[in-house]
Amino acid sequence: MGWLRAVVEGRSMLPRLRPGDRLLVRTGREPRPGRAVVVRLPDRPLAVKRAGVRDADGWWVESENPAEGTDSWTIGRPVPPGDVLGVVVLRYRPLRSFGRM
Repeated sequence: MGWLRAVVEGRSMLPRLRPGDRLLVRTGREPRPGRAVVVRLPDRPLAVKRAGVRDADGWWVESENPAEGTDSWTIGRPVPPGDVLGVVVLRYRPLRSFGRM
């Protein structure tokens, strides 16, 4: 297990996460449904999404603002387990929204 830092760049997780939010991510951890995760989506940069249901093919991940983002529903399949890079454990910037995820 290790740690990553991530910066939210898009609007797909509004209203919970905003562009510019800084996140601490725990790698090597199995997510639980409902947790924010950092994933690798096809032909896109890394993304923060909400873990939904896990099936035999991987995790169905969702945007909280579907009008603004790409998720499992738009790509038509779950994210393979190896492409779920970590679980968001803390938003540390901006200070107005500091707290556990």
